[in-house]
Amino acid sequence: MNTIITRILITGALLLATSAFAAGASSEPERSPDKLDGVRAQIAAKNWSGAIDELKRLNDSGDADWNNLMGYSLRKGATPDFAGAEKFYNEALRIDPKHRGALEYSGELYLQTGDLAKAEQRLAALDKACYFGCAEYSDLKKAIAQYKAGNRTSSSY
Repeated sequence: MNTIITRILITGALLLATSAFAAGASSEPERSPDKLDGVRAQIAAKNWSGAIDELKRLNDSGDADWNNLMGYSLRKGATPDFAGAEKFYNEALRIDPKHRGALEYSGELYLQTGDLAKAEQRLAALDKACYFGCAEYSDLKKAIAQYKAGNRTSSSY
């Protein structure tokens, strides 16, 4: 009797999963809006000064994501502030040593400033932080390969 009930439950679960998949349901939960969405919109528009202004308005320096986005915006601006970006990336990593974005972006910063050894250290840290691989690891690995191949323009990172 237990075997029949188990089979019925498994079959039902499989049918439910299949119908949800067929209907286009995502296994990812919907992300609710957060305080950094406005910053991310400015970054998507490559409006670095707008992103920095919004980050300053929010003034959430105790948040790893906030620090990571501030570092990214400073690094990507028309006049990159590499020292400032490094400071914010390091703060993000102090708050969350496995912050994948800060590990990737600081690795790219090190490539931009010619410090391949530090970029490779960040890649090694990402390898440990991403148990089954992640986009941040793949992106930094690709950037390091480009750097080694002689493609060292800052627009590559």
